Amino acid sequence: MPLPSLPSGGPPAGSGGQRVPAVDFVGAGWAFPVRTDAQGGIALARGRHEIEQAMYLILATYPGERPMRPHFGCRLRDFVFGDTGGRTRAEMANAVREALLVWEPRIDVDEVEVTGEPDRPSLLHINVLYTVKTTNDRRNLVFPFYVIPEEGDY
Repeated sequence: MPLPSLPSGGPPAGSGGQRVPAVDFVGAGWAFPVRTDAQGGIALARGRHEIEQAMYLILATYPGERPMRPHFGCRLRDFVFGDTGGRTRAEMANAVREALLVWEPRIDVDEVEVTGEPDRPSLLHINVLYTVKTTNDRRNLVFPFYVIPEEGDY
């Protein structure tokens, strides 16, 4: 018995030529932070906003924070007290790439770059370049990360 295939968006046989909408791969999820919409229901995030919010939640959650999903999240907090040199930045980029690979199946991570600001040594920008798999839409997410500098560095 052949496996069913996803709708292609074209008119199926016997539909009278009416177009069937393609499956929404991205979907919708609760908006973050949780809030209500104009009708009093739970506000939803859709499309690219839903993916961006999901990525932000992955990066902002430390493994072990969620009792029912103890491995969910990213180990970025391991670097809060570290230096901001090249080796630490590479380790941070690797942690981000691994977390997104595991927890966000709707994207391909193309590149993760961690950069600093000379005027603000405690701030790092984690720039994630990614492609949404279903639309081949290339996007980026910038996640700010703050470190606690050694005494005298600020």
